[in-house]
Amino acid sequence: MSSKTRMNVYFEPELLKQVEALALRRNVSKSAVIEAAVASFLSADASERLEAVFARRMDRIDRQIAGMDEDLAIMGETLALFIRFWLTVTPPLPDSAQASARAKGVERFEGFLQSLGRKLATGDRFLRELSRDIDTRRNRGEDPQ
Repeated sequence: MSSKTRMNVYFEPELLKQVEALALRRNVSKSAVIEAAVASFLSADASERLEAVFARRMDRIDRQIAGMDEDLAIMGETLALFIRFWLTVTPPLPDSAQASARAKGVERFEGFLQSLGRKLATGDRFLRELSRDIDTRRNRGEDPQ
């Protein structure tokens, strides 16, 4: 029989519940679960496993950043095209219409901000909505342009 030394340790209640649940599922003692966890932590391959977990997380973060980068590029291009179009088709206003145009611009901007606030509150983003619209048109056989 192997000689074991008793040791008192303290756990957060939630962690202890997880240890107890695993011990019940595996039909082993809590001491066996904890001993296996410590042995695994101290083993030579523990650092390799930790590195693999870290690498997987970094890969996932890299993919998320790449997606955000693409979304940002789409938004930048969309804004640039809109501004170019707007500047091309909007005729200059005479001096007599400048004041009323500014007032109307302030009113429209307030409406824009309210609409943007509602859109952001729902969590539904423009690019997702745009992707759904394009997919719907493609599924119906329409030209998405």
